[in-house]
Amino acid sequence: MRSDTATAITAGPRGVPLLGNLPQFAKDPLAFFTALRECGAGQVTWAMGRTPARFLNDPALIGELLSARESTFSLPDLGWSFRYLMGEGVVVAKGDDWRRKRSLVQPSVRPKQVRAYAATMADCARETAERWSGGERIDIRREMTGLTQRIAVRTVFGTDAAVREDVIGRCMDVAQRQMGAEFRGLGAMLPDWFRTPGRLRFKAAVDTLDAEVARIVAARREAGGERDDLLSRLLAAVDEAGVPLTDREIRDETVTLYNAGHETTATTLTWAWYLLSRNPKAREALTGELDRVLGGRTPGFDDYAELRWTEAVVKETLRLRPTVWLNLAVAEEGATLGGEPVPAGTQVWISPWATHRDPRRWPEPEEFRPERWLDGAPDAITDHTWFPFGGGTRACLGARFAMVEAVIVLATLGSRFHLDTGDEEIRPTVGLTLQPDREVLAVTRPVPAPAR
Repeated sequence: MRSDTATAITAGPRGVPLLGNLPQFAKDPLAFFTALRECGAGQVTWAMGRTPARFLNDPALIGELLSARESTFSLPDLGWSFRYLMGEGVVVAKGDDWRRKRSLVQPSVRPKQVRAYAATMADCARETAERWSGGERIDIRREMTGLTQRIAVRTVFGTDAAVREDVIGRCMDVAQRQMGAEFRGLGAMLPDWFRTPGRLRFKAAVDTLDAEVARIVAARREAGGERDDLLSRLLAAVDEAGVPLTDREIRDETVTLYNAGHETTATTLTWAWYLLSRNPKAREALTGELDRVLGGRTPGFDDYAELRWTEAVVKETLRLRPTVWLNLAVAEEGATLGGEPVPAGTQVWISPWATHRDPRRWPEPEEFRPERWLDGAPDAITDHTWFPFGGGTRACLGARFAMVEAVIVLATLGSRFHLDTGDEEIRPTVGLTLQPDREVLAVTRPVPAPAR
């Protein structure tokens, strides 16, 4: 049912000549979208420079946009660096090309396959736990980045001798860091041909990555045989006409899947540890569940369904600190929202950050309350009030993978250690993803062995 606000359109804050609302957006995007939400109407108009823009403030409209992105709305151009790294993978492909690639990639991340990856997730997390000692001071973000990087390399490319984890990880680190810096700064506005020092570092890293992936693919083709990793499934995939993916398409999809399973999950886990440290009752409940379900052993895929509180911690983290904090589409001819026409070329923005904290949809929206995700919670969570993985036909293919990974890692490490971040407040800062504004340092506190 459409709400009363869905058809209402109102003007947002006044902008300045030529730049529109760009200065307000650039100064503090999170506060800007929160202010647009407070306008109350289903659609709020504003200006991204000279480009007309709308912010959607109603779950019905958000769902409508997410469902229409393959018909009357198109994906935006996120700039040279994004295109250079991601290529023509399923995330950026369009039309028939997107439908073909989705049909080839989707089977690789279905629940049956994710089950096979769960052991790798747990093994990598256990290796991390075994490196830690009680009372050690660690950088959580660095630890989670290294951990999810190992998981991504092993689940995507495998563990054979041809795979050099250090080379892939180092190249990806440089590429992701420079891409985020370009998005936050003026780089996104520069022409493709312009080469800054950052762009040169980025290009060198991606070119090295491409050579490494090409070497791994060639070695895998020569060796033959089936393996339990995403690359093997992509090499074996064929479309309805019996046509396999080309080497370039395999490169684009493996890089896409690596990115989907690495930085976003590392960031979610970093925020989860921080929020748990600041909410002792939630951390105590986590310890209780891990003792009850695992009894000191390493979790497997079959434990996922029983780790309800652990999953609730992850979902509540994604509500308060959504890694993907905005989503953008561009209206094409004939686009409508709420029955009202949207002029072609209009940028249409939705923000998980703003919607996930809307007091009209979420009681005590600023509070970390994992219990709101448990069965029998008093406040129902309705469609499109929570969308950290997008939605519609363009929903994140790796959403199931990411949830299982976050739960398995949190359970494996959380059954062994508390991570105490202290009282210092860590604020979010935006780039392509929602990151902590500084190092997230913590002291490791060993968890007593469960009573038998």
